[in-house]
Amino acid sequence: MTAQPALIDPFGRHVSYLRVSVTDRCDFRCVYCMAEDMTFLPKRDLLSLEELDRVCTAFIDKGVKKIRLTGGEPLVRKGIMTLVESLGRHLKSGALEELTLTTNGSQLARFADELAGHGVRRINVSVDTLDEAKFRQITRWGDLPKVKEGLKAAQKAGLSIKINAVALKGVNDTEIPEMLRWAHGEGMDLTLIETMPLGDIDGDRTDQYLPLSVVRAQLMDQFTLEDIAYKTGGPARYVRVKETDGRLGFITPMTHNFCESCNRVRLTCTGTLYMCLGQEDAADLRAPLRASEGNELLNAAIDEAIGRKPKGHDFVIDRRHNKPAVARHMSVTGG
Repeated sequence: MTAQPALIDPFGRHVSYLRVSVTDRCDFRCVYCMAEDMTFLPKRDLLSLEELDRVCTAFIDKGVKKIRLTGGEPLVRKGIMTLVESLGRHLKSGALEELTLTTNGSQLARFADELAGHGVRRINVSVDTLDEAKFRQITRWGDLPKVKEGLKAAQKAGLSIKINAVALKGVNDTEIPEMLRWAHGEGMDLTLIETMPLGDIDGDRTDQYLPLSVVRAQLMDQFTLEDIAYKTGGPARYVRVKETDGRLGFITPMTHNFCESCNRVRLTCTGTLYMCLGQEDAADLRAPLRASEGNELLNAAIDEAIGRKPKGHDFVIDRRHNKPAVARHMSVTGG
């Protein structure tokens, strides 16, 4: 196959990272991500697993080197391992450097061995608290012991784990030092994430918003944080914690806009491509995908979309902006 031209956006950034939401469904209802009573998409609107593979392959042919599967919760998508196995062929050929996923951990005990067998080497797992009652409160439906069981299964399968925790004022802010010691003590990285204004949820985000600049300053009272150049392809900035010899990441869309180095686009489970998590502009890839057995229309739609990738997002959280910057829920775009 003739190599497609690389994906270069209007600001000279090479798009090499595709995040793919394989489902909008989830077995949790995290308070900062979803409303409790969610209306999910009808199955006919979703791309089939074969169609997801075809779109991912088109992006790989255009130079995408990293694919992250997300949801909702990706491991609740029926037959998801067939997609993971199929995409694994690009790892074997060397066309794809990394296939990874973000999960809530609830299904890891079931799938960890298969993920590792298909070439996944690293996963992100969302855990916002180590308090079982609080975990249930944040996730509404989650079971922390089951998640911890999944983490052990993943490590046994040889997967590297990064714990993602959304920093929430008045919820888990006092737990962050404990979470740091726990993650590093278990051989896992920890990344802290600022809450983002996406989707109408039950509650006011301004009450929960916690700038990570404040968290970092508080951590420095107990820990020695050394800036390091480590990167995973995403937006996190990392430090090494001298006392634990572990890595700590900060994702700061609010206090420190990281758009200048953005190398990512996001595909939803319906085939909608978002060039920016914080903008509504999007491109429909489902129609060109289904209009032809060849990929000419699909490739043209991808190129046109990348040509519209914006310079940055419009996120802001304060009392004057207590409506979401973007109406869709985080679970729709896949984080």
